[in-house]
Amino acid sequence: MVLETILYLIAYPPLWQVLILGFVGALLVAMVAIWFERKAAARVQRRIGPYWASPRLGGFMIIVADMIRYVTQQVIIPTTVDKIAFLLTPVAVLVVTILPLAFIPLSPHELYWPVASMEYSLLIALALTTLPPLLTVVLGWASSNKFSVIGSLRESYVITAYELVAVLAILAPAASTLSFNIVYIVEAQQPVKWLAILNPLAFLAAFLAVLMSTSAFPFEIPESEHEVVAGPYTEYSGILYALNMGGGYIRRFIYAIIIALVFLGGWAPYTPGLDPFTGFIIPSLIVLVKASIVVLVMSFLRAVYGRYRLDQALDAAWRLALPLALLGLGWSIILAYMNLI
Repeated sequence: MVLETILYLIAYPPLWQVLILGFVGALLVAMVAIWFERKAAARVQRRIGPYWASPRLGGFMIIVADMIRYVTQQVIIPTTVDKIAFLLTPVAVLVVTILPLAFIPLSPHELYWPVASMEYSLLIALALTTLPPLLTVVLGWASSNKFSVIGSLRESYVITAYELVAVLAILAPAASTLSFNIVYIVEAQQPVKWLAILNPLAFLAAFLAVLMSTSAFPFEIPESEHEVVAGPYTEYSGILYALNMGGGYIRRFIYAIIIALVFLGGWAPYTPGLDPFTGFIIPSLIVLVKASIVVLVMSFLRAVYGRYRLDQALDAAWRLALPLALLGLGWSIILAYMNLI
Protein backbone atom coordinates (compact mmCIF):
# COMPACT_ATOMS: atom_id res chain seq x y z
CA MET A 1 0.00 0.00 0.00
CA VAL A 2 2.81 2.40 0.88
CA LEU A 3 4.79 1.52 -2.26
CA GLU A 4 1.68 1.92 -4.41
CA THR A 5 1.03 5.35 -2.90
CA ILE A 6 4.65 6.40 -3.51
CA LEU A 7 4.38 5.20 -7.11
CA TYR A 8 1.22 7.21 -7.68
CA LEU A 9 2.88 10.29 -6.19
CA ILE A 10 5.93 9.90 -8.41
CA ALA A 11 3.72 9.33 -11.46
CA TYR A 12 1.63 12.40 -10.68
CA PRO A 13 2.10 14.23 -14.02
CA PRO A 14 2.96 17.74 -12.75
CA LEU A 15 5.58 16.20 -10.43
CA TRP A 16 6.99 13.59 -12.82
CA GLN A 17 6.80 15.47 -16.11
CA VAL A 18 7.52 19.07 -15.11
CA LEU A 19 9.76 18.67 -12.04
CA ILE A 20 11.50 15.31 -12.44
CA LEU A 21 11.76 15.16 -16.24
CA GLY A 22 11.62 18.91 -16.78
CA PHE A 23 14.23 20.06 -14.29
CA VAL A 24 16.14 16.99 -13.11
CA GLY A 25 15.97 15.09 -16.39
CA ALA A 26 16.82 18.14 -18.49
CA LEU A 27 19.74 18.95 -16.17
CA LEU A 28 21.14 15.42 -16.45
CA VAL A 29 20.73 15.38 -20.24
CA ALA A 30 22.42 18.79 -20.45
CA MET A 31 25.35 17.52 -18.34
CA VAL A 32 25.76 14.42 -20.49
CA ALA A 33 25.46 16.50 -23.68
CA ILE A 34 28.15 18.96 -22.55
CA TRP A 35 30.48 16.13 -21.52
CA PHE A 36 29.85 14.24 -24.78
CA GLU A 37 30.35 17.41 -26.80
CA ARG A 38 33.76 18.01 -25.20
CA LYS A 39 34.82 14.39 -25.37
CA ALA A 40 33.74 13.86 -28.98
CA ALA A 41 35.45 17.06 -30.14
CA ALA A 42 38.64 16.01 -28.33
CA ARG A 43 38.66 12.55 -29.90
CA VAL A 44 38.02 13.88 -33.41
CA GLN A 45 40.80 16.46 -32.94
CA ARG A 46 43.07 13.83 -31.37
CA ARG A 47 43.12 15.39 -27.92
CA ILE A 48 42.43 13.88 -24.49
CA GLY A 49 39.56 16.12 -23.47
CA PRO A 50 38.01 15.88 -19.98
CA TYR A 51 40.04 13.34 -18.02
CA TRP A 52 41.75 14.28 -14.78
CA ALA A 53 38.69 14.93 -12.59
CA SER A 54 37.50 11.31 -13.00
CA PRO A 55 39.60 9.27 -15.45
CA ARG A 56 37.61 6.07 -14.94
CA LEU A 57 34.42 7.94 -15.92
CA GLY A 58 36.04 9.63 -18.88
CA GLY A 59 36.28 12.95 -17.06
CA PHE A 60 32.52 13.25 -16.51
CA MET A 61 32.94 14.67 -13.01
CA ILE A 62 34.47 17.82 -14.49
CA ILE A 63 30.89 18.80 -15.39
CA VAL A 64 29.88 18.44 -11.73
CA ALA A 65 32.92 20.50 -10.73
CA ASP A 66 31.90 23.20 -13.21
CA MET A 67 28.40 23.30 -11.72
CA ILE A 68 29.78 23.66 -8.19
CA ARG A 69 32.10 26.41 -9.40
CA TYR A 70 29.26 28.36 -11.03
CA VAL A 71 27.02 28.02 -7.98
CA THR A 72 29.71 29.20 -5.55
CA GLN A 73 31.13 31.99 -7.69
CA GLN A 74 30.39 35.59 -6.84
CA VAL A 75 27.73 37.17 -9.05
CA ILE A 76 29.11 40.48 -10.32
CA ILE A 77 26.51 43.10 -11.26
CA PRO A 78 27.93 46.00 -13.31
CA THR A 79 26.73 49.44 -12.27
CA THR A 80 25.49 50.30 -15.78
CA VAL A 81 23.02 47.43 -16.19
CA ASP A 82 19.26 47.47 -15.76
CA LYS A 83 19.36 45.51 -12.50
CA ILE A 84 15.79 44.19 -12.44
CA ALA A 85 15.89 42.87 -16.01
CA PHE A 86 19.51 41.75 -15.59
CA LEU A 87 18.71 39.56 -12.56
CA LEU A 88 15.24 38.29 -13.43
CA THR A 89 15.62 37.49 -17.12
CA PRO A 90 17.93 34.43 -16.69
CA VAL A 91 15.42 32.91 -14.26
CA ALA A 92 12.56 33.75 -16.62
CA VAL A 93 14.44 32.09 -19.49
CA LEU A 94 14.74 28.84 -17.51
CA VAL A 95 11.06 28.83 -16.50
CA VAL A 96 9.83 29.64 -20.01
CA THR A 97 12.16 27.00 -21.48
CA ILE A 98 10.65 24.27 -19.27
CA LEU A 99 7.05 25.51 -19.72
CA PRO A 100 6.27 23.61 -22.98
CA LEU A 101 6.55 20.33 -21.05
CA ALA A 102 3.32 21.24 -19.26
CA PHE A 103 1.50 20.89 -22.60
CA ILE A 104 3.41 17.97 -24.12
CA PRO A 105 1.75 14.58 -23.39
CA LEU A 106 4.23 11.78 -22.77
CA SER A 107 1.46 9.21 -22.32
CA PRO A 108 -1.78 8.61 -24.24
CA HIS A 109 -3.84 8.21 -21.07
CA GLU A 110 -5.88 11.25 -20.09
CA LEU A 111 -6.15 9.74 -16.60
CA TYR A 112 -2.49 10.58 -15.94
CA TRP A 113 -2.15 13.77 -17.96
CA PRO A 114 -5.25 15.75 -19.07
CA VAL A 115 -3.37 17.39 -21.97
CA ALA A 116 -3.41 13.98 -23.71
CA SER A 117 -6.87 14.89 -25.03
CA MET A 118 -5.96 18.49 -25.94
CA GLU A 119 -6.62 18.96 -29.64
CA TYR A 120 -4.01 21.67 -30.17
CA SER A 121 -1.19 20.47 -27.91
CA LEU A 122 1.38 20.64 -30.72
CA LEU A 123 0.48 24.24 -31.58
CA ILE A 124 0.65 25.34 -27.93
CA ALA A 125 3.99 23.62 -27.36
CA LEU A 126 5.46 25.21 -30.50
CA ALA A 127 4.16 28.64 -29.51
CA LEU A 128 5.84 28.39 -26.09
CA THR A 129 9.17 27.32 -27.58
CA THR A 130 9.37 30.65 -29.42
CA LEU A 131 9.49 32.70 -26.19
CA PRO A 132 13.06 32.04 -24.86
CA PRO A 133 14.83 33.70 -27.85
CA LEU A 134 12.89 36.88 -27.18
CA LEU A 135 14.19 36.90 -23.61
CA THR A 136 17.71 36.41 -24.97
CA VAL A 137 17.30 39.76 -26.72
CA VAL A 138 16.26 41.24 -23.36
CA LEU A 139 19.45 39.82 -21.80
CA GLY A 140 21.61 41.81 -24.18
CA TRP A 141 19.59 44.98 -23.80
CA ALA A 142 19.66 44.79 -19.99
CA SER A 143 23.46 44.35 -19.94
CA SER A 144 24.17 47.79 -21.45
CA ASN A 145 27.23 46.35 -23.18
CA LYS A 146 27.97 46.76 -26.87
CA PHE A 147 29.07 43.15 -27.27
CA SER A 148 25.88 41.98 -25.55
CA VAL A 149 23.75 44.20 -27.78
CA ILE A 150 25.47 42.89 -30.91
CA GLY A 151 24.91 39.32 -29.74
CA SER A 152 21.24 40.07 -29.11
CA LEU A 153 20.87 41.58 -32.56
CA ARG A 154 22.40 38.45 -34.02
CA GLU A 155 19.85 36.41 -32.09
CA SER A 156 17.04 38.53 -33.55
CA TYR A 157 18.38 37.93 -37.07
CA VAL A 158 18.52 34.19 -36.46
CA ILE A 159 14.97 34.26 -35.04
CA THR A 160 13.62 35.68 -38.31
CA ALA A 161 15.42 32.94 -40.23
CA TYR A 162 14.58 29.81 -38.26
CA GLU A 163 11.13 30.65 -36.88
CA LEU A 164 9.21 29.96 -40.07
CA VAL A 165 11.36 26.91 -40.86
CA ALA A 166 10.78 25.38 -37.43
CA VAL A 167 7.02 25.90 -37.50
CA LEU A 168 6.58 24.55 -41.05
CA ALA A 169 8.80 21.53 -40.46
CA ILE A 170 7.41 20.48 -37.08
CA LEU A 171 3.81 21.01 -38.23
CA ALA A 172 4.36 18.74 -41.24
CA PRO A 173 3.33 15.63 -39.21
CA ALA A 174 0.08 17.44 -38.37
CA ALA A 175 -0.61 17.71 -42.12
CA SER A 176 0.07 13.97 -42.54
CA THR A 177 -2.21 12.89 -39.69
CA LEU A 178 -4.78 15.72 -40.04
CA SER A 179 -4.46 16.49 -36.33
CA PHE A 180 -2.63 18.87 -33.98
CA ASN A 181 -3.01 16.38 -31.12
CA ILE A 182 0.42 14.99 -30.24
CA VAL A 183 -1.04 11.73 -28.91
CA TYR A 184 -2.92 11.15 -32.17
CA ILE A 185 0.24 11.86 -34.18
CA VAL A 186 2.19 9.34 -32.09
CA GLU A 187 -0.51 6.67 -32.34
CA ALA A 188 -0.66 7.14 -36.12
CA GLN A 189 3.01 6.07 -36.25
CA GLN A 190 2.41 2.73 -34.49
CA PRO A 191 4.20 0.41 -34.62
CA VAL A 192 7.13 1.67 -36.74
CA LYS A 193 5.64 4.07 -39.33
CA TRP A 194 7.89 6.85 -38.10
CA LEU A 195 7.52 10.11 -39.96
CA ALA A 196 11.28 10.62 -39.89
CA ILE A 197 11.40 7.72 -42.37
CA LEU A 198 8.24 8.55 -44.32
CA ASN A 199 9.06 12.27 -44.50
CA PRO A 200 12.84 12.75 -44.16
CA LEU A 201 12.68 16.23 -45.74
CA ALA A 202 10.56 17.67 -42.92
CA PHE A 203 12.66 15.82 -40.33
CA LEU A 204 15.91 17.26 -41.70
CA ALA A 205 14.42 20.76 -41.87
CA ALA A 206 13.24 20.48 -38.25
CA PHE A 207 16.67 19.23 -37.20
CA LEU A 208 18.38 22.22 -38.86
CA ALA A 209 15.85 24.66 -37.37
CA VAL A 210 16.48 23.34 -33.86
CA LEU A 211 20.24 23.69 -34.34
CA MET A 212 19.74 27.33 -35.32
CA SER A 213 17.23 28.10 -32.60
CA THR A 214 19.41 26.75 -29.80
CA SER A 215 22.72 28.20 -31.07
CA ALA A 216 24.19 24.75 -31.54
CA PHE A 217 27.17 24.19 -33.82
CA PRO A 218 27.52 25.16 -36.58
CA PHE A 219 25.13 27.99 -35.69
CA GLU A 220 26.74 29.23 -32.45
CA ILE A 221 26.43 32.81 -33.68
CA PRO A 222 24.97 35.10 -30.96
CA GLU A 223 27.63 34.16 -28.37
CA SER A 224 30.64 33.82 -30.70
CA GLU A 225 33.62 34.25 -28.37
CA HIS A 226 35.97 35.16 -31.23
CA GLU A 227 33.98 38.26 -32.12
CA VAL A 228 31.59 39.37 -29.36
CA VAL A 229 33.15 37.80 -26.22
CA ALA A 230 30.04 35.87 -25.14
CA GLY A 231 27.30 37.83 -26.88
CA PRO A 232 24.22 38.43 -24.71
CA TYR A 233 25.91 36.64 -21.79
CA THR A 234 29.09 38.77 -21.67
CA GLU A 235 28.29 40.58 -18.42
CA TYR A 236 26.93 37.54 -16.58
CA SER A 237 28.85 35.51 -14.01
CA GLY A 238 28.29 32.75 -11.48
CA ILE A 239 24.93 31.05 -11.33
CA LEU A 240 23.34 33.58 -13.70
CA TYR A 241 25.88 32.68 -16.39
CA ALA A 242 25.22 28.97 -15.80
CA LEU A 243 21.46 29.52 -16.22
CA ASN A 244 22.01 31.36 -19.48
CA MET A 245 24.44 28.89 -21.02
CA GLY A 246 22.61 25.82 -19.73
CA GLY A 247 19.33 27.16 -21.06
CA GLY A 248 20.41 26.47 -24.64
CA TYR A 249 20.99 22.79 -23.88
CA ILE A 250 17.67 22.52 -22.05
CA ARG A 251 15.87 24.16 -24.99
CA ARG A 252 17.57 21.67 -27.26
CA PHE A 253 16.24 18.88 -25.03
CA ILE A 254 12.67 20.25 -25.14
CA TYR A 255 12.80 20.51 -28.93
CA ALA A 256 14.24 16.99 -29.07
CA ILE A 257 11.25 15.69 -27.09
CA ILE A 258 8.89 17.26 -29.63
CA ILE A 259 10.91 15.76 -32.51
CA ALA A 260 10.91 12.36 -30.78
CA LEU A 261 7.12 12.51 -30.49
CA VAL A 262 6.11 13.77 -33.93
CA PHE A 263 8.90 12.23 -36.05
CA LEU A 264 10.30 9.24 -34.12
CA GLY A 265 7.09 7.62 -32.95
CA GLY A 266 7.15 8.84 -29.35
CA TRP A 267 6.60 5.81 -27.10
CA ALA A 268 6.02 3.53 -30.14
CA PRO A 269 6.31 0.60 -30.62
CA TYR A 270 5.53 0.20 -26.91
CA THR A 271 1.84 0.01 -25.98
CA PRO A 272 1.24 1.75 -22.61
CA GLY A 273 -0.67 -0.09 -19.89
CA LEU A 274 -3.22 1.31 -17.46
CA ASP A 275 -1.25 1.49 -14.22
CA PRO A 276 1.02 4.46 -13.40
CA PHE A 277 4.27 2.60 -14.10
CA THR A 278 3.44 1.01 -17.46
CA GLY A 279 0.98 3.69 -18.50
CA PHE A 280 2.96 6.83 -17.75
CA ILE A 281 6.52 6.34 -16.50
CA ILE A 282 7.70 3.77 -19.09
CA PRO A 283 6.31 5.69 -22.12
CA SER A 284 7.88 8.92 -20.91
CA LEU A 285 11.25 7.19 -20.39
CA ILE A 286 11.13 5.82 -23.95
CA VAL A 287 10.54 9.35 -25.25
CA LEU A 288 13.37 10.57 -23.02
CA VAL A 289 15.80 8.04 -24.51
CA LYS A 290 14.89 8.99 -28.08
CA ALA A 291 15.18 12.70 -27.27
CA SER A 292 18.55 12.14 -25.61
CA ILE A 293 19.86 10.43 -28.74
CA VAL A 294 18.76 13.43 -30.82
CA VAL A 295 20.54 15.79 -28.40
CA LEU A 296 23.75 13.75 -28.53
CA VAL A 297 23.73 13.76 -32.33
CA MET A 298 23.37 17.54 -32.25
CA SER A 299 26.23 17.78 -29.75
CA PHE A 300 28.49 15.68 -31.96
CA LEU A 301 28.31 18.32 -34.72
CA ARG A 302 30.68 20.53 -32.70
CA ALA A 303 33.41 18.02 -33.45
CA VAL A 304 33.00 17.98 -37.24
CA TYR A 305 31.76 21.44 -38.26
CA GLY A 306 33.16 24.93 -37.96
CA ARG A 307 30.95 27.83 -36.94
CA TYR A 308 29.06 29.62 -39.70
CA ARG A 309 29.20 33.36 -40.14
CA LEU A 310 25.91 35.19 -39.65
CA ASP A 311 25.41 35.73 -43.39
CA GLN A 312 26.17 32.05 -44.07
CA ALA A 313 23.64 30.92 -41.46
CA LEU A 314 20.93 33.19 -42.85
CA ASP A 315 21.71 32.05 -46.38
CA ALA A 316 21.44 28.40 -45.29
CA ALA A 317 18.10 29.12 -43.64
CA TRP A 318 16.47 30.82 -46.62
CA ARG A 319 18.11 28.82 -49.42
CA LEU A 320 18.24 25.36 -47.84
CA ALA A 321 16.14 24.92 -44.71
CA LEU A 322 13.04 26.81 -45.87
CA PRO A 323 12.74 24.95 -49.21
CA LEU A 324 13.25 21.67 -47.32
CA ALA A 325 10.47 22.60 -44.90
CA LEU A 326 8.11 23.53 -47.77
CA LEU A 327 8.90 20.32 -49.63
CA GLY A 328 8.39 18.35 -46.42
CA LEU A 329 5.03 20.02 -45.86
CA GLY A 330 4.01 19.26 -49.43
CA TRP A 331 5.06 15.63 -49.06
CA SER A 332 3.05 15.43 -45.82
CA ILE A 333 -0.07 16.52 -47.72
CA ILE A 334 0.63 13.81 -50.32
CA LEU A 335 1.00 11.21 -47.55
CA ALA A 336 -2.35 12.25 -46.11
CA TYR A 337 -4.04 12.26 -49.53
CA MET A 338 -2.73 8.77 -50.35
CA ASN A 339 -3.66 7.57 -46.85
CA LEU A 340 -0.13 6.30 -46.23
CA ILE A 341 -0.21 7.14 -42.52
